[in-house]
Amino acid sequence: MAPVPFDPADIAELLPAGGRVLVTGASGESVLLAEAVMAAGEAIGAMTFTGIFVPGLNRHSYLASAAARVETFFVTPPLKKDLGGRVEQLPLCYSDIRRRLRNIQIDALICMVTPPDGEGVCSFGPAVDFAAELWPQIPIRIAHINPAMPRTRGDSGIPFSALTAYVEQAAGFDGEPDGTADPIAEAIAGHVAPWITDGATLQTGVGKVPGAILRALTGRRNLRVHSGLVGDEVVDLLEAGALATGQAVTAGVAIGSRRLYRAIEGPEFAFLPAAVTHDRAIIAGIANFVAINSALEVDLLGQVFSEFGPRGLISGPGGAPDFTAGARQGGGLRVIALPAAADGGAISRIALPGASAGPVTLGRMDSDIIATEFGAADIRGLSYDERAEALVAIAAPQHREALTAGWRAYAAKL
Repeated sequence: MAPVPFDPADIAELLPAGGRVLVTGASGESVLLAEAVMAAGEAIGAMTFTGIFVPGLNRHSYLASAAARVETFFVTPPLKKDLGGRVEQLPLCYSDIRRRLRNIQIDALICMVTPPDGEGVCSFGPAVDFAAELWPQIPIRIAHINPAMPRTRGDSGIPFSALTAYVEQAAGFDGEPDGTADPIAEAIAGHVAPWITDGATLQTGVGKVPGAILRALTGRRNLRVHSGLVGDEVVDLLEAGALATGQAVTAGVAIGSRRLYRAIEGPEFAFLPAAVTHDRAIIAGIANFVAINSALEVDLLGQVFSEFGPRGLISGPGGAPDFTAGARQGGGLRVIALPAAADGGAISRIALPGASAGPVTLGRMDSDIIATEFGAADIRGLSYDERAEALVAIAAPQHREALTAGWRAYAAKL
């Protein structure tokens, strides 16, 4: 049956009553269809919506009706209001998210795609991660066809003929870049950059610190990127001649400005599902792989905490466990980069064991280099005391004495 055009106001009639709906989130979210779901109200009924909802980018809760539920892997402000009620957060890394989505019944897909090309195929653009792999097993496929969406290479896309229903409407990609890094992020980048050589393949997230690190590498040559996310800084690498020739960037999602979305249409970029970008065996097979991730806290044992902030849950494990595991298996380098303090310097982000909030995201054996604006600590092969000493040395100076005293008390119990 050929796909049919529909009025977004009628979206509740297309969605399966009581079903589970996968929503393409991140930069691939259709605001048009998200607003249509919310406007449908009680007509949505007891549907469950799931997807990758990114804080600061995806601003709809999908809790349109009193019976609607959301299963999420990250926590956005709109979802946090109902966390523990109609919103359930599953603390899964990307490889486990993929495993779950492949093994549960998904009844409908809401996605945004490009218009079909000459062969009748629509691209998932800058958000390929899960929908691109899963759509064949999902019976109902509802698409917002956006002529303004960048078409990307790599994934084969979805045939227009495979859609159930569609609405076509231009919607701009006008995101903002992360902006110029602040002095702290630039100082952190200065301590990370010496560990990265020409010819490395990099994984980073987006944000001030990862962005500053990539900008610090514009003088390198033959770099490649293999990452779940890419931001504007990969364009800086491209324009500086730092990337290898040909297809140098493999990613699942791009989040950034119009400058980035123009660039990703080029032959240097390939967008592939999480089955490729986060596969630990594939990562392990990449020579000179460097996984660079940020954190909220690192304790003196080397444990990394990335999920709890002062107001509770703000994230999930994300892709960091997959990239660090792949790097470890393949002999790559694992870097954690974070500011040394928070709250104007009052709170040390290099913490005593047992003092950090939330669950451990990465264990003490999952990192090689910990970097702050005060230096980089190579914790490989160190004893407990040596690790603590190296990490205290990169803590904010005003906290070092207390950390040293606290470690002595803790070490006495070892």
